[in-house]
Parts: sequence; structure tokens; C-alpha cells
Amino acid sequence: MPSKRRFSRALYAGLMVFALGGCRSEGPAERAGRKLDETVDDLTRSKGPVERAGEKIDKAVDSAGEALEETGKKARKSIK
Repeated sequence: MPSKRRFSRALYAGLMVFALGGCRSEGPAERAGRKLDETVDDLTRSKGPVERAGEKIDKAVDSAGEALEETGKKARKSIK
């Protein structure tokens, strides 16, 4: 019985060393995948010119809306 347990522990330890040893090296596919992931992350984090233009348009529309509301309030006051 102890020899089976000893053998299974040795086998388990050997498999762990083999499995962990394979994780250390990075092949060309892994490097390309990591580079692609980094590029996608960079693109999603940064704002492009279209997004910046959209934000400027949003601000302009908000300003115009506020100006119209103020004009409407002044017009209502002058009618009363």
C-alpha cells in the first residue's frame, strides 16, 4: 500500500513539473496573440477623432438647448 501511494505522489509531482515547465516558454502564436490583445486594449481605451467630434457636438447641442430654454422662460415672462 505505501508503495502505491509513493508511486502516485511521484507521478503527480512529475506531471506538475512537466505541466509547469511547459508554461514558461512562449511561442510565436502566443506572442502574436498577446500583441493583438494589447493593440485592441489600446484602441478601446483611447478616444478617436470621431468620438471626440461626437462629444463636441453633444456639448453644442446641450448649450443650444439651454439657450432655447432661457429664451422660452424670458418669452413667457414678457407675455404675462
